Amino acid sequence: MKIAVTGATGQLGRLAIEKLKERVGADDIIALARTPDKAADLGVAVRQADYTKPDILVQALAGVDTLLFISSSEVGQRVLQHKNVVEAAKAAGVKFIAYTSLLHADTTPLGIGEEHRATEALLDASGIPHAVLRNGWYTENYAASIPGAVSAGAVIGSARDGKISGATREDYAEAAAVVVTSSGHDGKRYELAGDEGWTLADLAAEISRQTGREIPYKDMPESDYAAALINFGIPEAFASMLAGCDVAAANGALFDDSRQLSALIGRGTTPLAESVARALK
Repeated sequence: MKIAVTGATGQLGRLAIEKLKERVGADDIIALARTPDKAADLGVAVRQADYTKPDILVQALAGVDTLLFISSSEVGQRVLQHKNVVEAAKAAGVKFIAYTSLLHADTTPLGIGEEHRATEALLDASGIPHAVLRNGWYTENYAASIPGAVSAGAVIGSARDGKISGATREDYAEAAAVVVTSSGHDGKRYELAGDEGWTLADLAAEISRQTGREIPYKDMPESDYAAALINFGIPEAFASMLAGCDVAAANGALFDDSRQLSALIGRGTTPLAESVARALK
């Protein structure tokens, strides 16, 4: 059985390749990358694949039985790009697809949910057996800002006391590897999230505990938080999206307590304390 992974050189894609290698032989894995040279260190076969080039996608998927379809990172361009992937998979005779969607994609207030809902609809209409991995928030989305928070003396955001069921990319990658290497997942929509929800105040408290310094959480209006992110060098559109996600988190959009992720991977998800420790190293 040949398993291909789109976006193989991305952060999630690389981890998924490693998790797959633990479950099947490297000879059964194909890394699909827009720039194949960047995938040379993955230790598996590499094929060029570009979400924007349907002909190349069909060639890249030739002989592939199962596709781990990692969503495009180009927000605003995803629907057309994902349509290209689904149509190429159908043309190439792919037998099963696992797609990385968004937590509660059908009801989420997050703006990025629209593209995921559209992609899920494309998969449903394709006739290809598939599973939807509705990934929750990556803990790394917040952990990446920990060094800056320590330097500035505060964690900032707009999530108020909303709980975030974060899990690491490694947790989500492992779940993806399980789904594409085992049976019984056709038609499933998995709501994947961390076992324990935490607030940004909890994050600040854990940073304080591990550093021995008082690092408070400062809640800000959405516009002020977006402006702060822009000042940190984050592009305006992305900063606005992040601030909007925090506001959605305040209303429960990033929380889920079904523990479907830990059930899939057969272990507890990575604790917040562990992610903080990694970020502080």
